Amino acid sequence: MLVFVVRRVIQTIPVVIGVTILVFSLIHLIPGDPAVILSGENAPKEQVERMRERLGLNDPIPVQYLTYMGNLIQGDLGQSVRSSRPVWDEIKGRIWTTMQLAIYSTILSIFIGIIAGVISAVRKYGFYDTSFMVIALFGLSMPGFWLGLMLIKLFAVDLMFFPPSGWGTWQQAVLPVITLGTGGAAIIARMTRSSMLDVINQDYIRTARAKGLKERVVIYQHALKNALIPVVTVIGIQIGFLMSGAIIAETVFAINGMGRFAIAAILARDFPIVQGTVLVFALIFIFANLVVDLSYRYLNKRIELN
Repeated sequence: MLVFVVRRVIQTIPVVIGVTILVFSLIHLIPGDPAVILSGENAPKEQVERMRERLGLNDPIPVQYLTYMGNLIQGDLGQSVRSSRPVWDEIKGRIWTTMQLAIYSTILSIFIGIIAGVISAVRKYGFYDTSFMVIALFGLSMPGFWLGLMLIKLFAVDLMFFPPSGWGTWQQAVLPVITLGTGGAAIIARMTRSSMLDVINQDYIRTARAKGLKERVVIYQHALKNALIPVVTVIGIQIGFLMSGAIIAETVFAINGMGRFAIAAILARDFPIVQGTVLVFALIFIFANLVVDLSYRYLNKRIELN
């Protein structure tokens, strides 16, 4: 197992390098001169040159990338143009808020999605199956920002059950977590149902029933564990989407997290902050997929750790 973990970590290195190349390229792919954009179109030439020197734009692009990588290895993500503070210092105060939002939303998605998917598969084409799949279709179709606004209108403005914005208490977390977790729950429910329908028709499930095992034991201890392998893959992908979806939820609910901070940085053309937030989001996604790969062996002992 340890050899497999080390091998998978090594395999992620080229992916991380590719991500750093894309993130580094952001500042060069935008139209116009970044130094002019950041300094202002009417800024004096001396100010533009100082900005160019500050960003290291006078060096050849390969040298700029090597400098960027050298700084990354030392934990230096650059310096914010607006505040002149290190990018990591700006991000680290917000990253835990975004992580909390994503983790709570993932838990909600998994809990609702797996339960709904299992019930739909066991009661195929019945009332619960049809109801859950219709709800899942609505969950996939609703844009996150629209759902967030509707939840604020109903539960914060009309009924006044929950606060409309902020983060810190469980009451403030309810509406953003529902907004962010609804789409993921719908996808997990549909995948769980499909996977369960494939598994419950297998011979070993019929054998377990023939032995006289209770239906609950057959479903949850024999069928579900094997059906979860494709579901876990979807969950790993959803974590990445939840991190990016946090941008919408944080903007709608005025949460001071990385997503809202990234939007503000984009509007202010603070490219070092944009690069830093994109890199952090990408690394979290890579780590989530690594955890998914490691979980396969736990779910199915027959999977070879190659």
